[in-house]
Amino acid sequence: MRIAFGNDHRGYAIRHKVLEVLRRLGHEVVDVGTFSPDPVDYPDIAERVGRMIQQKEVDRAILICGTGLGMCIAANKIPGVRAAPCHDDLTAEMSRRHNDANVLCLSADMLGEQLIDRMVEIWLSTPFEGGRHARRISKIAQLEEEARELLREQGCCDHEEPES
Repeated sequence: MRIAFGNDHRGYAIRHKVLEVLRRLGHEVVDVGTFSPDPVDYPDIAERVGRMIQQKEVDRAILICGTGLGMCIAANKIPGVRAAPCHDDLTAEMSRRHNDANVLCLSADMLGEQLIDRMVEIWLSTPFEGGRHARRISKIAQLEEEARELLREQGCCDHEEPES
């Protein structure tokens, strides 16, 4: 699988662990950084990674910030992104099984390296169940389309969004 990876300065300390897991599992990694502990704005990283998901340049993505929440909020503003902030094995599994999450958001401040290792493995290996859950994902996509249409009607968009 081709996986985009991004972190802010608070995620810098554990980025090596996630990258190590991804490479050990044989995934191709597209690392957008940040590559130092110098402060950066997490929405910039989340947007870069989210656009890669939206444009289907990668299959999935992992984002890390202090809590995992800021990256998640920012990434979910991009149509087609289903980012989930996960904090244990169950949330990692269910974000895939029921929600078809395509972006895993992790907390650098609250998760240990062993837990992160397990969560990444679980998240990458868990399939989407489909069925009634696919119907729900379609409803989310419809909400995104309605929001895009409203923006177009208001003259807020002077370009076409990529197909999801």
